[in-house]
Amino acid sequence: MKDKAVLIEMLFGKVESYTKTTIELYRLKAIDKLTDVFATIASGLILAVIIALFFILFSIGLALFLGELLGKSYYGFFALSGLYGLIAIIVAMNRREWLEFKLNDFLINQIFKEKDNV
Repeated sequence: MKDKAVLIEMLFGKVESYTKTTIELYRLKAIDKLTDVFATIASGLILAVIIALFFILFSIGLALFLGELLGKSYYGFFALSGLYGLIAIIVAMNRREWLEFKLNDFLINQIFKEKDNV
């Protein structure tokens, strides 16, 4: 009888150890996924800032160039802001298909992607 009690106690010890190991594994997998998603988002934000700076400087140059062609510098800024306003309206009308769905797909793919076990 004592042997059975020792065996049951050993079994419970192994189950407890297995449970702790499994919980730790899931915790580490979650951390791995979160760091992957964070790194992807952070690198995307850095790239977006660089592109935004380029776009802003290019827009200022283009507005000044258009202003020279139109006779007054502020005419170029008005023309360019009108163009950007039109683009903003078009994007706002199609934002769900162009932005939200793609962003959702991207985040889901990042969270559930499998790592290569090399």
